[in-house]
Amino acid sequence: MLRNVRCETRRLCYVVQILKMSSPYFMQSSAVLTRSSSHGAGGGSAASLRSKLSSRQGDVDAVPARKVKVEAEEATVSEEKPSLTPSSSDGCQERLRSITEIEASSLLPRGRRRRQIKVEYDGDDGASRVKTEHWEPPDWMKQLGFIREMRSCRDAPVDNMGAEKCYDTQAPAHVRRFQVLVSLMLSSQTKDQVTGAAMQRLRAHGCTAENIVATDDKKLGELIYPVGFWRNKVKFLKQTSAMLVTEFGGDIPNSVEGLVRLPGVGPKMAHLAMDIAWDQVSGIGVDTHVHRISNRLGWLKKPTKNPEDTRKALEEWLPRELWSEINWLLVGFGQQVCLPVSPLCSVCLNQYSCPSAHKRSPAKRPKPGSPRSPGPLRKFKIESEQESDARSKSAANLKPPD
Repeated sequence: MLRNVRCETRRLCYVVQILKMSSPYFMQSSAVLTRSSSHGAGGGSAASLRSKLSSRQGDVDAVPARKVKVEAEEATVSEEKPSLTPSSSDGCQERLRSITEIEASSLLPRGRRRRQIKVEYDGDDGASRVKTEHWEPPDWMKQLGFIREMRSCRDAPVDNMGAEKCYDTQAPAHVRRFQVLVSLMLSSQTKDQVTGAAMQRLRAHGCTAENIVATDDKKLGELIYPVGFWRNKVKFLKQTSAMLVTEFGGDIPNSVEGLVRLPGVGPKMAHLAMDIAWDQVSGIGVDTHVHRISNRLGWLKKPTKNPEDTRKALEEWLPRELWSEINWLLVGFGQQVCLPVSPLCSVCLNQYSCPSAHKRSPAKRPKPGSPRSPGPLRKFKIESEQESDARSKSAANLKPPD
């Protein structure tokens, strides 16, 4: 036991003597530590200890002040309560080595934490680029397959009287393209049946850019009535035809930018005209049906309020090879099943995956063969040929009001 106390005392005095010259903190405590060492060692000379330690001062590195403070506190405790088991000089060296290897992090106050720093970069070169993940609806491929199945009969009004069916197939190429543009302009806010009847009258009159310019407004109004906003469309047709004759020789522009410059032509008409007239897919033609159904099916990352926002949202994730097909699929689907008011969710194949199913659906299931029954789920067509002819004749007999 006495040997252990001597070893602890020598070690403590050895460390204190080294730091006396570098730290004023230990100048005052050196006397106390020296007295305690002489008492534990049995009357050893403090001067002899200082001389021995000073001779070895150059061979030992400086120890941080906090570590020495911990060592001093531990030595005081060991002096007050000596160890019950004897230890050799090698054990003293091991304990000294273990004490000096204490990390500085354990000496910090408990309440102190490392402060996190947010690093930001200035300039274009150092700016951090956020990687956006590709988003797509969870069940869109399954839903699209069901829509294709429900549209397999191709008996919706858009299939028989849409813009692809309204031009004269025997006319020259530039005249066909002009007639496609005219049918798209007339179809805005108008049912396909009314648009088809108006195009038949225009073709019989002579649907070319030169003839439209030469036709007076009253006669042109009689030809296109009762399409929606027919008075405004008379003005747009005259202005557009004049521009096409002057700038394009009666043909239509072959770019979306050129098409939207024409009076009465919007982005939807421009993209559809590029697809039908020029056989170029420049974008998705989004009308009221595509806009409504895309929001109902949850095909948009967030709900949109107008068709143009819907087009941009769809083009972000929908594969480009489907841009041409998606318009006529959803338009016919919206004309037969996903109606604006009281959609027929009970006969829709997507009723179990559509988030809007049965929220606006009528209580009764439509009878097979009724005009509101979808094509593949009925046994015969919506309209017979006689009904179509009668409807066309009735529309042809209508005249604009004076």
